[in-house]
Amino acid sequence: MAVALTGFVFLAKPVVAQHQHNDYPIQPVPFTHVHVQDEFWAPKMLVNATVTIPHTLEKSREQGRIDNFLRAAGKLEGDKLSQFTFDDTDIYKVIEGASYAMQVQKNPKLDAYVDSLITIIGDAQEPDGYLFTFRTVKAAKPHEWIGSKRWEKEEDLSHELYNSGHLFEAAVAHYQATGKKTLLNIALKNADLLVKDFRYGKEEKYPGHQVVEIGLAKLYRITGKKEYLDLAKFFLDVRGPKGTEYNQAHARVVDQQEAVGHAVRATYMYTAMADIAALTGDKSYLKAIDAIWNDVVNKKLYITGGIGATGNGEAFGKAYDLPNMSAYAETCASIANVYWNNRMFLLHGDAKYIDVLERTLYNGLLSGISLSGNRFFYPNPLASMGQHQRGEWFSCACCISNMTRFLPSVPGYVYAQNNNDLYVNLFMTSASDISLPAGSVNVKQTTNYPYNGTVNLEVDPQKNKDFTLRVRIPGWAQQQPVPGDLYTFADATKKPIVLKVNGKPIQYSTEKGYAVLKRKWKKGDKITLDLPMETEKVLANKNVKDDLGKFSFQRGPLVYCLEGPDNKDNLVHNILVDKNAPVEETFEASLLKGVPVIKTNGVGTKRQANTTALLQTEQTVKAIPYFSWANRGSVDMTVWVPYEASAAKPQPAPTIASTSKISASLKNARTLAALVDQYDPQDSRDSNYPYLHWWPNKNTKEFVQLNFDGEHTVSESQVYWFDDSPWGGCTIPASYQIFYKQGDKWIPVKNTTAYEIAKDKYNMVKFAPVKTTALRMEIQLPKEAATGIHEWAVK
Repeated sequence: MAVALTGFVFLAKPVVAQHQHNDYPIQPVPFTHVHVQDEFWAPKMLVNATVTIPHTLEKSREQGRIDNFLRAAGKLEGDKLSQFTFDDTDIYKVIEGASYAMQVQKNPKLDAYVDSLITIIGDAQEPDGYLFTFRTVKAAKPHEWIGSKRWEKEEDLSHELYNSGHLFEAAVAHYQATGKKTLLNIALKNADLLVKDFRYGKEEKYPGHQVVEIGLAKLYRITGKKEYLDLAKFFLDVRGPKGTEYNQAHARVVDQQEAVGHAVRATYMYTAMADIAALTGDKSYLKAIDAIWNDVVNKKLYITGGIGATGNGEAFGKAYDLPNMSAYAETCASIANVYWNNRMFLLHGDAKYIDVLERTLYNGLLSGISLSGNRFFYPNPLASMGQHQRGEWFSCACCISNMTRFLPSVPGYVYAQNNNDLYVNLFMTSASDISLPAGSVNVKQTTNYPYNGTVNLEVDPQKNKDFTLRVRIPGWAQQQPVPGDLYTFADATKKPIVLKVNGKPIQYSTEKGYAVLKRKWKKGDKITLDLPMETEKVLANKNVKDDLGKFSFQRGPLVYCLEGPDNKDNLVHNILVDKNAPVEETFEASLLKGVPVIKTNGVGTKRQANTTALLQTEQTVKAIPYFSWANRGSVDMTVWVPYEASAAKPQPAPTIASTSKISASLKNARTLAALVDQYDPQDSRDSNYPYLHWWPNKNTKEFVQLNFDGEHTVSESQVYWFDDSPWGGCTIPASYQIFYKQGDKWIPVKNTTAYEIAKDKYNMVKFAPVKTTALRMEIQLPKEAATGIHEWAVK
């Protein structure tokens, strides 16, 4: 069913902060009361409402997500289910996103459709509250992750509690949006079952994938039922120390000091620890997440705000291990990073957490969705050679459904309050009605942020009142891109930041990154903040090996990248730019729906055949905001720009292989170019540049083929195998053989040396010279693993 959302009009309601006996000292002003009309976020939220949510609902239907519930309810015959045991959460998350959308814009058609989904969900729930379609269906061949009985594999892969967590979040959102208790009653029934089953002396298990703790905290807030809070704390306290780093069960949560393992699991857990610390006052949680936050920000954060460097386990890497081409930086992890940093701010009232939140929001998170709203990234790399492109759906669709629920909530990060202290955290044209103890106040923002650094605020109290306005002065405006020393600006000279009240510059004090304006505010008071939004060149800590000799462009909160279509020959990795080269800033209204661009002068480097000399050509270099890349097809891209020749990758000289047409027994054609990109890997595990692989195939015969640009005489093959064993799934092949084309037939070459099979080197085989138009390599995969190839060269 396609659901259309039109007429994007925000509904205005007065905000009343809801403080409980124990909760965050600072409370966010809810997103429903920050009415955004800017030219940056309002169109993106409109696209989410009119394109992304209907697209996700339709794809969920097509891909069997709804059928899971229908079969569990006995309303659809058969036991065929979708692929993953957590697929139910895609329905929950899109209901959450739809509920948020309906809170700011009524939509009867969407409301009715959501109601129909809730009926289906309720029908699938078992009488005692259990709700997990993969078990309830009782398939003839049960999914291997679910175990023989409830909760048996919860600490591993069943995702029963993960499903419950997203159900709880959706139920709270739907109840708050509509006042209906239909989904909330389903969630409470499920939560009561968890309370009955899980505790010391009964099921002493922790969630394999964290999130239920966040959902339970939300249920506690709206019901006041302490058992939900106690259970959330139990799920944290029962964790570790005999589990694995992958899901943060290697130590008790209060003893953890570093971010390890699966990045989404981790940041959901840190978010939950902040929630439970705020609600219970447990300071041991605070000590742990403070230490973990420092570890992430000082050693494991991409310049885009992305986290989770490695695809192996979708996990945090080692300290300073931040590769660009293979950066995982999952979209879900960026969303979770925003959740976590917002909670850290609510606990501590320090702008440094909003600095990280803002960096993630405008860069590593927003890149996860196309400008059209119906194409998505799962990983968000910082470099590409054309092998990355957004997809319309994934079998594991968590990032897509997560985006639908996140975007409508963005205005909720603009303001926060602590009694009569009102925090201005983010900048976007908007109007908000806020209730402080001192009285109601309307705050209007007018700005062209993030493209311009001037922010105008009009403070309009109902009556003249004393209260304090705390306006964030972003770290980037003070020559500090992130807290700590992971990244610095090449130019450390501080630029003036001007703050005016009613047109007059004022001297102001700062506390924890905020300009503190304490006064008796009267109707029509105006504040102007002028931030020095100049193009900066960012340098990484010298311990980040992948960024040595390179810089990245940043202007305001936006990180920029070079993309092929904007640069000579559609290439960017061969570009060299002087660190001191001046830049020109312009706005191109016709490019990528209108974006600011940065231009400078640089050189393109190119190798020539039969010589070691490099050919250098002066060229204009153009950069676009990182969030807007990959909207023009599969292209070259890099965030980090070499300023030292040793860091550049000159365009290789043409070879027989590189000028060939490539084919293979592969579905993903984008990886084919990796076969002849002439990148020499550091070792077989090197994932910094593209490689070709057949995972998850095992024990099959595969092939790669080079169709030459003409007839050539060849007598040597060199192949460099990709091998990320024992954990990654690829290893060197069982055997391989080279064939040449003769007419319509493939003839084995007569090798004069043995077929070498080894990792971490080029495997060479020489053969009697043949004149041919094509070579073919047939590869026998091992019985228990796949195989991959970094490079194939022929002579």
